[in-house]
Amino acid sequence: MISIATVETDRAARYGKQLVSHMGRKISGSWEEDHGNLSFADRGEIVLMARPDALVMELTCADSECDQLEQVVGIHLARFGFKDALRISWIRDGGVPGTTQGPLTEADVERMSAERAARKAAAESSNLSQS
Repeated sequence: MISIATVETDRAARYGKQLVSHMGRKISGSWEEDHGNLSFADRGEIVLMARPDALVMELTCADSECDQLEQVVGIHLARFGFKDALRISWIRDGGVPGTTQGPLTEADVERMSAERAARKAAAESSNLSQS
């Protein structure tokens, strides 16, 4: 399956680099000036291309992985670009709509941060109780 998101922004290279840098802590990724990629091991790969007016992301993956990988990448980008009201809408093979992330509000970002902190605290607590 191929799914493409064209995210309108005049800061495409900045967002592409930020996305690769952030996600590259857990998965493999690279960025060079105006293009890059993210590899989810054997789950899928995203090629990123920065144009003057948009960041284009092309996801290649199995049908069963598409929803989750679109969501993971899209929500990260929407969070980074919430002040620019980034909207990430994926279009799959044959013009079939995929998932959509954003635009996010400041309240959305605060809620997501609180949820992340709660998950992290629960994981740390679980690790301590297993020791």
